[in-house]
Amino acid sequence: MVRSYFRKGWMFRFTVEDETIGVAHCIPINETTVELKNIAVVLQCRGKGLGKLMVQNLLHWAQDKGFCVMEVGTANSSIDNIAFYQKCGFRMKEIKRDFFRAYSKPNVEFGIQALDMVMFSYDLKHEKVNNFDYIRQKK
Repeated sequence: MVRSYFRKGWMFRFTVEDETIGVAHCIPINETTVELKNIAVVLQCRGKGLGKLMVQNLLHWAQDKGFCVMEVGTANSSIDNIAFYQKCGFRMKEIKRDFFRAYSKPNVEFGIQALDMVMFSYDLKHEKVNNFDYIRQKK
């Protein structure tokens, strides 16, 4: 699945003192919408607010690029992710029913089988993105 979109869009590496603490991948959906396809934080760096800071930086980057909306999706079974994206300001947009049924192996988290994709969106034109610690890319 990841191979189908890996070469599209933008890859981001987040570092602290030259050590990678996380990575993210965004792809354009259309001229106004970008999707956060993947985000990961190094295990020992989790729970320190760095993931939220990464998302805030990505939201600012998307605004700078002229996008109006950022979307992200996660499995119905990914309870922590569902809470995380809402804490970052994303709103539930839609549920893609049976999205994960095509996978060869069932994925189970918290005793819940991943069946549906829960989609979230962030309105970059009308929602305020926190400004703290945003590092703009050098052009």
